[in-house]
Amino acid sequence: MRGYRTIKYTLFIFCYFFWVVSAVLTAVGIYAKIAKEKDVVDTLTLDPALLLIIVGSVMFLITFLGCFGALRNATCLLKTFLGILTAILLLQIAAGVVGYLFTDKVMERTEKLMTKAIVLYREDQDLENAIDFIQKKFQCCGVESYKDWSHNVYFKCSDTNPSLEACGVPFSCCVQLQNQTVLNTMCGYGMQQLEERSARQDVFTIGCLEKIASWAKNNLLLVAGLTAGLLLLEVCMISLAAAQISRINKVQQQRKEISHRGTSERKDSYWYPPFADFDDE
Repeated sequence: MRGYRTIKYTLFIFCYFFWVVSAVLTAVGIYAKIAKEKDVVDTLTLDPALLLIIVGSVMFLITFLGCFGALRNATCLLKTFLGILTAILLLQIAAGVVGYLFTDKVMERTEKLMTKAIVLYREDQDLENAIDFIQKKFQCCGVESYKDWSHNVYFKCSDTNPSLEACGVPFSCCVQLQNQTVLNTMCGYGMQQLEERSARQDVFTIGCLEKIASWAKNNLLLVAGLTAGLLLLEVCMISLAAAQISRINKVQQQRKEISHRGTSERKDSYWYPPFADFDDE
């Protein structure tokens, strides 16, 4: 009985924690979606707010099934939770295998996605902040080089572009000086007109795709550890759910046997008087 309670409440605590996290993610996504102005970015891959809402909602539903199922010993909910979590685990493993086998295709698809994000820069505040964060964090600019910003209408390098930022790059591409205290948002103006040798003194010229891939290779143990930790956590929750379902079914089976045995004994007592004498005389 003590082992069953340990399984039950461990699963409940795990699910409750992620249930709260998913509720916070959904709330933040909804707030961000409502707070910003109506804009053209409305796709899952390029709208961080929408991505938070979708991921948070899916997590909320899955963890609710596990949380309520574990607390109420509901095998139907636990089986649903177990099935969904197993499917997610298998999909993650399959995605990892496919990504490893078709690395070039994955990189090509990622490049197209990042280029599309550059095109939509300035159209969505959340997307703009995400791109600026990545460029500052990884000290990169554009997808393959700083000149990729010509794909954006505001930074397009042409004589007919009336934008003040024409032939420039965002300020997040700029190299920050050690003693610089005031942010110069105009530091990237006109940088696309310069050759890479001259431009690299003021802005990052290497693309973010190369920088992120290089970071992942240099921190392979960290990436592998985080991935293995996530998969191990999912396996642990799957095992706990399966163990609880097994215990519940075992208890229910024992109760059925006891009930059937009691019913059989009562039926036998109907055939004989309660104080019948069975000695042969």
